[in-house]
Amino acid sequence: MAASWGVRDIPAQRGRRVVVTGATGGLGYETALALAGAGAAVVLAGRNAGKGKAAVARILGVHHGADVRFMPLDLASLASVAAFADGLAAEGRPLDLLVNNAGIMALPTRQTTADGFEAQFATNHLGHFALTLRLLPLLRRGAAPRVVTVSSLMHARGSIRFDDLQSRDYAPWRAYAQSKLANLLFAQELARRSAAAGWGIASMAAHPGWARTDLVANGPGKTDRGGLTWLAVQLAAPIFAQSAAAGALPILFAATAADAASGGYYGPQGMGELTGRPGPARIAPQAGDAAVAARLWAESARLVGVTTEAMAA
Repeated sequence: MAASWGVRDIPAQRGRRVVVTGATGGLGYETALALAGAGAAVVLAGRNAGKGKAAVARILGVHHGADVRFMPLDLASLASVAAFADGLAAEGRPLDLLVNNAGIMALPTRQTTADGFEAQFATNHLGHFALTLRLLPLLRRGAAPRVVTVSSLMHARGSIRFDDLQSRDYAPWRAYAQSKLANLLFAQELARRSAAAGWGIASMAAHPGWARTDLVANGPGKTDRGGLTWLAVQLAAPIFAQSAAAGALPILFAATAADAASGGYYGPQGMGELTGRPGPARIAPQAGDAAVAARLWAESARLVGVTTEAMAA
């Protein structure tokens, strides 16, 4: 692995078709920008059409003639996920890379989606789970296809509470940590299932360390039961956090680098994995539990009504 890895090290992506969720700002935008600059045909997926149009214009302003477009996707809605996947399938083109990036963080009060799920678990995990399964047929037709799922350092504080996956006993950061642990468990279980079934899909996870993004600005409440204070986060971020562009590098490494391995987890290499060049990241013990990952997969499939068998046939 190179001592320093950056956007300049991304292999040529011309001919590759890419979907990035949450691509209208923050980490998703920086990921889409870099991939478009490397020649990929990039679909920016997000909830806000106005922001999507603006993001496309910004990318085209940097990379003239790039193949980039916006498609609406609300990961908190299973109907929206299905419509998005059906729209891509109707185009009849393979998919080479899916970046499951979109997320919400530490909503101050418990919220539920139209499908009845707790909002963080639904948006961060269940929506991406359903999307990935629905896109499996397109990914299996792709060239060296990859799925990159964005987790967080907070996964280490999480546990999968099978008796309360929907966080009816709600604490903002606890619910967020569970969803980020679910992301990492899902990425690893997808790697195992792909290898066992011969799908040919590499599945990696990544985290941005501490990056300055709208996720922080728009998410947390002022306090939570764990004692994390919103004011402290806001005051410390300009000093200790890295830019969204730097935070996107581990995602881009997982998405494109020859050294990135299926089942791997990548993040910044600085102190505490908060900042720095991308490389292998620490996986907390609970994130390496294959039995929990398999149970979570089965429960997630039941909740979203999408089975691996139907989509991978």
